[in-house]
Amino acid sequence: MSDVAIKSPLSLRRHNPDVLTCIANLSNDEVFTPPDFANRMLDTLADAWAEANNGANIWADPKVTFLDPFTKSGVFLREIVARLTDGLEKWMPDLQSRVDHILTKQVFGVGITELTALLARRSVYCSKWANGKYSIAKSFDRDWGNIWFERTEHTWIGRERVPRVHPDTGRKVWVDLIRSGKCKYCGAPGAEYAKDSGLETHAYAFIHTDDIKARMAELFGADMQFDVIIGNPPYQLSDGGFGTSAAPIYQLFVEQAKALGPRFLSMIVPSRWFAGGKGLDDFREAMLADDRVRVIDDYLSASDVFPSVGLKGGVCYFLWERDTPGPCRVTTRFKGLPLSTSTRPLLEDGADIFVRFNEGVSILKKVVEVEGGKRGSLGLPADKRFDRLVSSSKPFGLRTFFKGHSEAGPRDLLVYQNGGKAFIDRASIGTGTDLIDKWKVFVGAAAPGTGNKDTYPHRVLSTPFVGAPGSISSETYLCIGPLETEEQAASALSYLECRFTRLLILLHKSTQHTTRKVYAFVPTQEWNHAWSDDELYAKYSLTDEEVAFVESLVRPMAATDA
Repeated sequence: MSDVAIKSPLSLRRHNPDVLTCIANLSNDEVFTPPDFANRMLDTLADAWAEANNGANIWADPKVTFLDPFTKSGVFLREIVARLTDGLEKWMPDLQSRVDHILTKQVFGVGITELTALLARRSVYCSKWANGKYSIAKSFDRDWGNIWFERTEHTWIGRERVPRVHPDTGRKVWVDLIRSGKCKYCGAPGAEYAKDSGLETHAYAFIHTDDIKARMAELFGADMQFDVIIGNPPYQLSDGGFGTSAAPIYQLFVEQAKALGPRFLSMIVPSRWFAGGKGLDDFREAMLADDRVRVIDDYLSASDVFPSVGLKGGVCYFLWERDTPGPCRVTTRFKGLPLSTSTRPLLEDGADIFVRFNEGVSILKKVVEVEGGKRGSLGLPADKRFDRLVSSSKPFGLRTFFKGHSEAGPRDLLVYQNGGKAFIDRASIGTGTDLIDKWKVFVGAAAPGTGNKDTYPHRVLSTPFVGAPGSISSETYLCIGPLETEEQAASALSYLECRFTRLLILLHKSTQHTTRKVYAFVPTQEWNHAWSDDELYAKYSLTDEEVAFVESLVRPMAATDA
């Protein structure tokens, strides 16, 4: 095959449009990475490699090995091959020999489904078979080359056993219900994923093993050690809950990749792990305590990376360096806002989450110092924390779907419920009784929706409102109190309406849900007058730049807002 014939497929990325920019995603858990974004990650990797290796060019090293353990379109592998093809030209001038070396010795992948494995091979080898007639590789003796896929099964545990009558003997026997239990590796529910043999299992091979090193040695050779692991893992699996409920799984891929001990690891993941959440608390703690996470590029809106994907909370990519621990370079990106970059610890003193905004760290430190906390810390003194006034979910024991009666009886309480107001007998309430006959403020347990995209500035909270003595709420609302007088309740309400207060909430908030813990950075105040942003800006000595930052993220709110 001529040099031109080999070079042409490797150069397709330079043409417009690139086919990998045009294909649709399979689902929100299997998202294709745009080529320009993959190249941004590869640029970050190359810079870090050079810094750690006395300026060496990673693309000119014939010994560096790369693994995408959850390849879909093959974009990472394709772009790596193209860069190595250029970078290794002096080392091996013959193009065919160079391409064979790269494809057989340096670049490896694991497909997540049969379809994506074929797509990845087509992207990398220009043929769905690595040893086929049209493959640009000429040295493989196996059709999958170095991009492996085989159907993997879930390992079910906790399956329900039920009695049945044996059709031949008539005796009672116990059998396992196939569509029950869950997978021991990824937690997939049997009711969702115990499928017929002809369907995809979504049991991803990379995380369905107790010994990832042994598994990779089985696939690619016992002496295989990957220098770089890079890619975009599946994000979630349906967990069988209400509606579109799903459990995150990307953290399992990160943990497995670390267990392989690469020199560099880079992945695109949802940014929700910054504050923990469903199944992510242990992962968050481990990541924030790991000083080998050296780069985080954070996109406030996932649509800036994946235009057609509805993924709230944004996405980020990180770079983990095994041998060079240190502080992390954090960059925050959003269309319409200035680019923000700072090198800082992932876990600041006094915080239990990663503070997403660089500017927010300096503001929080000012707040803590004014309120008598430790200088340089983000931890407010216990007696100054507003979250002491915030109820847990279900403040009065009533679920979101609670529906009271429409007519008030002599002993009834007013209930603010999903969809409006209703009434319930006082004797029915056994939770939150200390709040019933006090003034309080109610605020939604979820922020108002903005469709599938994150938008700024936004409100952060749904509109709070004052609750009089004798009023309660369902789980739809959190309750803030007790407050002794109507004037105190009005003062607290004005405080929550301030953009500055809601910025402090936003710094601890990664989803639409506003639980008690997202108020951890908010200080209490004296509830004796109406609060304003100007007063709060002055109290905490915000600069003009910091005020502009607050107002770029949080929009005004008035009590009349819908």
